[in-house]
Amino acid sequence: MKDSRQKKLARILVDYSAEVNKGDIVLVEYTDGTPLEFIREIQTVCLERGAKYVRLNYASSDLAFNFYRRANPQQLHYFPVHELQFMKSVNAYIGVGSPWNNKTLNAIPGKILSARQRLLKPIQSWRVDHTRWVVTRYPTYSQAQDAGMSFEDFEDFYFRACNIDWRKESSRQQKLKLLLDRTKTVRIIAPDTDIIFSVAGMGAIKCDGKRNMPDGEVFTAPLLHSAEGHIRYNVPSLYQGKLFSGVYFEFKKGKIVAARADQGEEYLEILLNTDRGARFIGEFAFGLNKKIRRPILSTLFDEKIAGSIHLTPGKAYRECDNGNSSAIHWDLVRIMKDGEIYLDGKLAQRHGKFVLPALKSLN
Repeated sequence: MKDSRQKKLARILVDYSAEVNKGDIVLVEYTDGTPLEFIREIQTVCLERGAKYVRLNYASSDLAFNFYRRANPQQLHYFPVHELQFMKSVNAYIGVGSPWNNKTLNAIPGKILSARQRLLKPIQSWRVDHTRWVVTRYPTYSQAQDAGMSFEDFEDFYFRACNIDWRKESSRQQKLKLLLDRTKTVRIIAPDTDIIFSVAGMGAIKCDGKRNMPDGEVFTAPLLHSAEGHIRYNVPSLYQGKLFSGVYFEFKKGKIVAARADQGEEYLEILLNTDRGARFIGEFAFGLNKKIRRPILSTLFDEKIAGSIHLTPGKAYRECDNGNSSAIHWDLVRIMKDGEIYLDGKLAQRHGKFVLPALKSLN
């Protein structure tokens, strides 16, 4: 039986997010847990909008595992030039990540995954910088289990967080964007966190359903060498198939100089040594999606939790580029229910709620 929520979301992704137009070349990538009826809806809308070519790429996490286990060094280090050439022809990209098993690659050494990520970075960078792109994670039983929900409840949660009026959301975010545009310093304080950095001149970007689905954040980027202090993230993170919790960083002159974690510490140095940019911050953001109130071990959702922030080691986005380049972009989240955030020395948020009158509509 068709789910009307799929059709509504497909239209949001194609019409609002990727803005597919007549004559476009569209790349749709999806993984093993994505229902074909949802991909069919996306394909149909793209064709109705006049896209001249819609390429559908299917990826299996089990086959990816098989590749990493079986490939020899020459195969692991082969760069698929044809994939980059095709990406350069793409106008719009829609990615649907729906793995049956979030931990399929857990047994693959982190240094191998990091090396492969570095190798393929030019393809991802072109997609991020030169296409109208959007990514989502369609519900699977694996994700529902990680979230501690039934599959039916997780589906409901997903569609509530995605199928909203994103133009209205964009208007709601505008006052925070304008405030961050003129902000010079940000300080985050909590019992286990005290970090300050400059965002002077960086400006801010609204995340209003154009790139992630669900969406709901406003981000900027610290000046590259400005971060000083320490932060402990209180939301677990699943990254490159590895589970991390209680991640703690110390910063000097913008660089992570000490790192530890309650879980996953043995992989931290591997990630932070991916390249030079992995030890510097590429993004700072406020999470704003009112339909997402607790973590579910999926970064795409967790970074949007209302009352959270994320401070991200790795690549900066072109729209707010502080000069940091890296093969990683690791959105680590802290829910601010026990903390305060100051903008230019003035209290802006306490215990995850905005206190400035102009921003209270975001609570």
